[in-house]
Amino acid sequence: MSSQQSLEDNINIDKYCSIPNLVFFIPTELEMTLVVATFYKFVNLPDFVEKQQPLLSYCQAQGIKGTILLAQEGINGTIVGSRQSVDAVLSFLRSDPRLADLEHKESFAGSPPYERMKVRLKKEIVTIGLPEVNPNEGVGTYVSPKDWNAIISDPEVTVIDTRNDYEVSIGTFKGAQNPNTVSFRQFPDYIGKQLDPNQHKKVALFCTGGIRCEKASAFMLSQGFQEVYHLKGGILKYLEEVPAEESLWEGECFVFDERVAVSHGLESGTHQMCASCGHPISEIDKTSPKYEEGISCPYCFDSLTEEKRKRQQEKLRQLQIYKNE
Repeated sequence: MSSQQSLEDNINIDKYCSIPNLVFFIPTELEMTLVVATFYKFVNLPDFVEKQQPLLSYCQAQGIKGTILLAQEGINGTIVGSRQSVDAVLSFLRSDPRLADLEHKESFAGSPPYERMKVRLKKEIVTIGLPEVNPNEGVGTYVSPKDWNAIISDPEVTVIDTRNDYEVSIGTFKGAQNPNTVSFRQFPDYIGKQLDPNQHKKVALFCTGGIRCEKASAFMLSQGFQEVYHLKGGILKYLEEVPAEESLWEGECFVFDERVAVSHGLESGTHQMCASCGHPISEIDKTSPKYEEGISCPYCFDSLTEEKRKRQQEKLRQLQIYKNE
């Protein structure tokens, strides 16, 4: 099985937009030397419980911070540290023959995104709520970014964005269906109600980095769908490799770091993030009377309590003090 993205697509994404009090700091030159490595692989790990403590101890000894999820179905993680430390941990992971071909992606931290190191045991490394759905037993057909346009341009293919609604709202592929999910757990229900394997003969799935599509395609195969395709490397790989003039992508792609969104060539997008609710906000959103920088946006204004407003105002005041020091 492939391994492309990581915790961007794991269980934490369902909570991301409800995380309160997000504050992003201006990175220093020193902080920009931090390497962030993301990885995942669906692989049978019956001894995943026994792997937890040795892996945690090794990461801590290397000064690594982050989160790694272990389950019988595989591994999914994001770690941050120095170049040397990150390389050491990746080598440690690949010393297990089952993870010898573990792929990873790298970026550089604007600020340390984790306070400590966690290695968690889970039923699933990306939560669809059906542990019996096992990508190790079969997934859909991988489609490279260069071949993706031809697949989704086929009128017989139903194209589905497997991401959550707040992600879809800022960008998606032309003609793709939006399941309007708040959580990936809702995806099976959407498929059960909206698609029929006898009517929808060909289905193409995509997500941010690939991991949700592997789980989603495995689920759809278990439900009797015959031709299920998914974008290898996800949207990010497509935006990295496909020129803008040839692209069928519309808008920007939500990402789970201080960039908030990216466009073609993985250039930083125009969206920012509401400090109160975590929802991505556009320049148009900022013209709304419900938008107040650092306090509220059109997506949370109506549910913002006076107590929460005061907390946000105090955090904004503290941030201004920090910037002025």
